[in-house]
Amino acid sequence: MRPGPPPADHRSSWLDHESELPLVEGTLIRLKVEHLSKERGAPPVWLWSSKTGATPDDVDRFWQAFLRRFDLEHTFRFAKQTLGWTTPRLRTPEAADRWTWLLIVAHSQLRLARSLAEDLRRPWEKPATSDRLTPARVRRGFRNIRAHLARLSHGLTLAPVKSDSLFGSSRRAGFGILDCGAELPGVRP
Repeated sequence: MRPGPPPADHRSSWLDHESELPLVEGTLIRLKVEHLSKERGAPPVWLWSSKTGATPDDVDRFWQAFLRRFDLEHTFRFAKQTLGWTTPRLRTPEAADRWTWLLIVAHSQLRLARSLAEDLRRPWEKPATSDRLTPARVRRGFRNIRAHLARLSHGLTLAPVKSDSLFGSSRRAGFGILDCGAELPGVRP
């Protein structure tokens, strides 16, 4: 018998194929955990790669990528459940793209704010140093960080502005943010 994965037994994507299903060559990797906590045994994990003739460096990269997938899955879960990635009902792909970029910025902001946040942990969570805080734990302490951040609106004031004087349109007048002391053409204080 040739080594490799077993032949495909489902024909869903091969419905129009009349002859025997093809054998796909690749590399089969068996991961065996040497030690788990509390003296538990773990069954081996089988990984398959479409790369044939994988070198030992390739095999190391494959199983490390398999372990890193948990980080990606937790990031997507955090984005969906905590940051509300799938909450809004967006009507256009462009709006979905903008919402996704906003969430990426929010996630990055939480990552960058790790050193500023204190660990507001739940009773069952172990203490963590500030460089090891997860974005969810930083988010819990974010309300304490905001009080110490500089305000972007400091030195700015709301003033009535006729939009046609700024943008050349006949839109209705509204309020705009003006830098104190700056003079814009066509805007009277």
